[in-house]
Amino acid sequence: MLSRRTILGSVAVLGVGLITAVAAFAHGGGLGRPAMMKRFVSAMIDDALAPANVTPEQRTQIYAARDRAFATLEAHRQTRGAHMNEALALFEADVVDPGRVATFRAQREAEHRQVADAISQAITDVHDVLAPAQRKAVADWVRANRPGHGG
Repeated sequence: MLSRRTILGSVAVLGVGLITAVAAFAHGGGLGRPAMMKRFVSAMIDDALAPANVTPEQRTQIYAARDRAFATLEAHRQTRGAHMNEALALFEADVVDPGRVATFRAQREAEHRQVADAISQAITDVHDVLAPAQRKAVADWVRANRPGHGG
């Protein structure tokens, strides 16, 4: 049976990578920034998988999970400009319409839940692809290399 620490470590590696991607896509930047962040996250995932000695089939399945999460993030990023314009229109109105603000907020929360669900699903998919010893190797890599924690 997997220890709680191993499970949390495995979740952390994918979470760090995917959260980094979320932040990059959410903040946008130049045309190359999303592609750069995809490469960065992909490299981080590859580094974390290296000590686990994943098979080519496992790697293919893991990349598919990563790509599904990236697709959700990209769809979210594509709508950012329109949402900002809508938020500014609500702000600039002579009177703030609480109903429109509530609707706007509910829509953004639903979109964020979709992103969170995609990331959670990717983590679950990767967990299911890896054997317990491989998950431990990934978790150990995360413990040794997580950003901002002396790694």
